[in-house]
Amino acid sequence: MTDENMNLVSETTDVAEDIAAEEVVAENVVSDETAAVTYDDEAEMKRYLENRRKKALEDLKKPYDKDALLEVRHLRKCFPLKKTLTGNVTSELIAVDDVSFKLKAGETLGIVGESGCGKTTLGRAILKLHEPTLGRIIFEGQDITDYNSAKMREIRKKMQIIFQDPYSSLPPRSTVGGILSESVEVHKIVPKNEIKDYVLDLMDKCGLRDYYYERYPHEFSGGQRQRICIARALSVNPSLVICDEPVSALDVSIQAQIINLLKKLQQDMNLAYVFISHDLSVVKFISDKIGVMYLGSMMEFGNKKDIFDNPLHPYTKALFSAIPQPDPDIKMNRVILNGDIPSPANPPKGCRFHTRCPYAKEICKHITPEYKEYGEGHFAACHLLEE
Repeated sequence: MTDENMNLVSETTDVAEDIAAEEVVAENVVSDETAAVTYDDEAEMKRYLENRRKKALEDLKKPYDKDALLEVRHLRKCFPLKKTLTGNVTSELIAVDDVSFKLKAGETLGIVGESGCGKTTLGRAILKLHEPTLGRIIFEGQDITDYNSAKMREIRKKMQIIFQDPYSSLPPRSTVGGILSESVEVHKIVPKNEIKDYVLDLMDKCGLRDYYYERYPHEFSGGQRQRICIARALSVNPSLVICDEPVSALDVSIQAQIINLLKKLQQDMNLAYVFISHDLSVVKFISDKIGVMYLGSMMEFGNKKDIFDNPLHPYTKALFSAIPQPDPDIKMNRVILNGDIPSPANPPKGCRFHTRCPYAKEICKHITPEYKEYGEGHFAACHLLEE
């Protein structure tokens, strides 16, 4: 072997040794970093709950917003699953967890999310059909959280609900006139001799003919029944209506009629809606603000324009990617979520969405992200946004 070849072999050996040495150093650095980032899940959860408790106490002391018709602060609703013989709860299902928002008169808040995320429970808790576990509900400047049934009787006139199923939410043995007259008479909206005229006028506003007054619910189609449900909710002149998926059981053409009716009634009566739905296209059409829920928690909240033009949370992006596009030339970039929704009775540690999130990191598995404001009125809870 020539001297030149000997030198070449020597240099190649030296380079190989240097590369091997660098790889060892890199492995040590990675292993050191991995060893340095360790999480004590119990301690992290304890710290998170303590910080959340302090923030909730601070927020609950703040004065009420005079411009808000409805203000929900750190609302939480749990259902007991197991109890001891003495009545102590050993296991519970967290249906709504630390939800806060404000709603002005004449506005519509759309609540979206998958089945089982707590949308309906949130609406029922606002009306106190379910008693809240924690948090405060402020309606028209009054804290109604601890109101008993007697105090709530007067408030019921101002807060109503439209149920999802128009077939089971109407009493089958009462006529339309009887259904609509009952609440008017109980709450003494008008004198007794004016009740029928009042009901007939209300029916006309909701697109119901006057000869429907003596008919029974089984004689109507789904869309007509839902109009009766809307008329019943509006019979006591409310200022807030919870719409619990009011069009999900109807045909698409009928859905459009009901949505347009709700929009018209809102303009005429200055109503505020909490509109719960799976259909993001409907929510986009009718809402002013949008809240995205997952496993009982609010993942993102903001104005309609901010949410649709600039979604922040990966879950929101995944939901929006599933909206069908009528134009066949538009390429849909679907975000496919793997796995099933975890049980709300045993939610995952850290970020509740990390088990299905395509961008989840190690920190997401252990530390719950803080729900923060990332723009004017635009809130989200995600570790990726903090980077």
